Amino acid sequence: MGKNEKNLITVNDIEYNVDDFTDAQKTMLNHVGDLDRKLSSAQFNLDQLNVGREAFIGMLAGSLENPEEAEAE
Repeated sequence: MGKNEKNLITVNDIEYNVDDFTDAQKTMLNHVGDLDRKLSSAQFNLDQLNVGREAFIGMLAGSLENPEEAEAE
């Protein structure tokens, strides 16, 4: 960042300069960022699992409706 740019974040509709944070506050902010990344990754994995589950349900339903085709596979 340039000299004139401030490192600002908004918490509860109040803007704060991160450069003014204590070390403990900076650590808390880092935890929040890390947890946001982990939540995003977990949601991505959950989406994959749900789609995979639905695909297998569809495959099972199809094999029950057409048992001859299922045995050929």
